[in-house]
Amino acid sequence: MSDWIKFMGTAGARFVVSKQLRSSAGTWCHFQGKNILIDPGPGTLKGCFSGDQVLNPEILDAVILSHRHLDHSTDVNVIVEAMTHGTFNRRGYLFAPADAVDKYEPVVFAHVRNSVECLEVLREDSYYHVDSLQFGTPIRHDHPAETYGLMFKLDRGIVSFITDTKFSQALIEKYSGTDLLVMNVLLKEPFPDRDIKHLDLGTARQLIEGIKPRLAVMTHFGLTMLKNDPGLMAEELAEKTGTEVIAATDNLTLEVDHIL
Repeated sequence: MSDWIKFMGTAGARFVVSKQLRSSAGTWCHFQGKNILIDPGPGTLKGCFSGDQVLNPEILDAVILSHRHLDHSTDVNVIVEAMTHGTFNRRGYLFAPADAVDKYEPVVFAHVRNSVECLEVLREDSYYHVDSLQFGTPIRHDHPAETYGLMFKLDRGIVSFITDTKFSQALIEKYSGTDLLVMNVLLKEPFPDRDIKHLDLGTARQLIEGIKPRLAVMTHFGLTMLKNDPGLMAEELAEKTGTEVIAATDNLTLEVDHIL
């Protein structure tokens, strides 16, 4: 069975999300027969049933939160309720950082946490399994909330998601070996007077040149990216790095088997 990724939403930053300039639904991955939903932000449930490809959350095997921020977690409770068939069937996996599920202002409600077969707290430099499917969280990202990226070790190669983070050289080391790299690129360029802990085009280029994936995909765009045509900027990055680079669009489905 083929592996694929569907970008149900590509919105980043609160203004793109609140105006719905791009969808803020999550990312659905079908890897080695398992259905995984990453970061179900606002509109994810509706997004599952929109467009040409209906994705029924009742068949999900796992939900992963990279961090607790609302653009990544707003629909987590309703999605997990769907995965557990209204919480009546104890099934599925939920992976989240500690501050998303702890006693102080958790974003995942208690009855939802109790409905899954397995709840695992994400930690730095750790590995997890959804049955035979393995993924890791190689490094804690530099972001205001506790945040982790993901490395999926598939039969054909490695698919990594570098979620919200400030750039560091350590990211290149920790995500080395990645074949398909998905990056949250919020900014066209950094703001000189603000320390916004997100990637921009310049740091995305550094990651691509350092990690050397077969394909790099940009997503999670802020206003400055949308105003300057992410597709065109992806083409420019490809020319500069010698690596194939694309900008994700809402409802884009990537056939991973064709890349790895």
